[in-house]
Amino acid sequence: MTPPRVLVSRHVYPAAIGVLQDAGCAIDYHDSRDGLEPEKFASRLRLADGLVCQLTDPITADLIAGAPKLRAISQIAVGYDNVDVAAATRRGIVVTNTPGVLTDATADLTLALLLATARRLPEAERFLRSGKWSRWEVDLLCGGDVHGATLGIVGFGRIGRAVAQRARGFDMRVLYASRTPAPAAVEAELQARHVPLDALLQRSDFVSLHVPLLPETRHLISVAALGRMQPHAILINTSRGPVVDERALIAALEEGLIAGAGLDVFEDEPHVPDELLALPSVVALPHIGSASTRVRSRMCAIAARDCAAILTGNRPEHPVNRETLP
Repeated sequence: MTPPRVLVSRHVYPAAIGVLQDAGCAIDYHDSRDGLEPEKFASRLRLADGLVCQLTDPITADLIAGAPKLRAISQIAVGYDNVDVAAATRRGIVVTNTPGVLTDATADLTLALLLATARRLPEAERFLRSGKWSRWEVDLLCGGDVHGATLGIVGFGRIGRAVAQRARGFDMRVLYASRTPAPAAVEAELQARHVPLDALLQRSDFVSLHVPLLPETRHLISVAALGRMQPHAILINTSRGPVVDERALIAALEEGLIAGAGLDVFEDEPHVPDELLALPSVVALPHIGSASTRVRSRMCAIAARDCAAILTGNRPEHPVNRETLP
């Protein structure tokens, strides 16, 4: 019997390759941090039964149509808007992702970004390193308080709830907005209150975004939404870049409609507008929400394990399009 062939589109942690080898797969490994050229990607995918890919790989309907043997697309991420899931589903191709494993790492990063932005830590470090610090001053680089402040969490899934749990350590008041309220027991445990989005924006000192990128969440944080926030408020985004209208955010920061932003994701990654980077009230990170060695290694292994499961007739743990499963 010919072993199933898996294309691994970019450099991954070794755990993923080990999983595929143990499952008896033939591995076509593009061990590079640069993506394949479209023609080469299509050519190599044409021979593959499975694909282990990343957010930076556009898995289009045309690419899927040109891969007649393809049965599995396993994404090393929670988000999968780079994959044409509808096209895969029409072909009966199972798409998987890696939820859960990165919850704590992303929640930790969210709090770090919130603290760094509120207390102006990158700005303070640049000030010191540049040799400008000459003495202690009563108002030198003063920022905003985190302890006892109101945190508004937009999206109350795994990561949103993990952020709320961490906020309790700072005695923060937690509001959250989501399509459906959490169970009463969860609200009581996390001391979180469900409110409409508009009320959350108006009442929060910090607004933290934890929604998936869907048509209805694209530019959820718009000119109107930013206008509802308080002038001292800070926006934190560790979800997906296009959830925020970046041009509107730049204008809001330049005009003082809000006080600052801590951003791990951007609309057109890896491009970040110069106007955004020029603002001292912005803390910008290169999409490192889940970037701990342990977590990223586990993400790679989970994607490989689900891909191998599909190709060997077993059920994957994290299907996105469940309707493709028998």
